[in-house]
Amino acid sequence: FLANVVSDWEAACQPLVDVGVRVVHPRFGMVLSRSGGALQQMLPIFRWRLAGRLGSGKQFWSWIALPDAISVLEWMMREPSATGAYNVVAPQAITNADFTKTLSDAIGASALVPAPAWGLRLALGEMADALLLCSCRVVPKRLTDAGFKLQHAELAAFLVDELSASQT
Repeated sequence: FLANVVSDWEAACQPLVDVGVRVVHPRFGMVLSRSGGALQQMLPIFRWRLAGRLGSGKQFWSWIALPDAISVLEWMMREPSATGAYNVVAPQAITNADFTKTLSDAIGASALVPAPAWGLRLALGEMADALLLCSCRVVPKRLTDAGFKLQHAELAAFLVDELSASQT
C-alpha cells in the first residue's frame, strides 16, 4: 500500500520535471522525536512495561531522528544538485525486536508483552501489515554519496540523548 502511494505521489510530480522544475522526493523512515509521532506514543507503553516486539520482531524498521530529517529537508532546498528520490533514514535499519530492546534499555524498563501478528491484524486490519509488520531495510545511499552526514546515526545513542533531554 505505502509503496503504491509513494509511486503515485512521485508520478504526479513528473509533469513538473518534464518542464524543468527541480523536484525532490524525500522518502522518510519512521521519524523519531520525544515531542511527537511514533516515539512519543510508544514511551508510555514502554514505561508501563506493556510493550514488546511486534509479530516475529524480525521485520526491519528504517528510522531517522527528527533533527536529522529537518537538516536533510533544509539541504534538499538549498542544494541545486538535489533532484529525485532520497531515502531520509539513518544508515542502519534495525529489527523491531532490536528496536524494542534498545528503547527499553534507554528508558530502563524491560519490554515484556510481545504483540502477536494475528492480534495486531485483528485490531488494526490491513494497517498492521502496512505499518507494523512489514519489513523495509532502507539505506540513505544518495544522501551518503552526496556527502550528507547525519548527526544521529546510532539509535541507542540518539534515544539516550533524546530521552535525557526530555527530563531537563
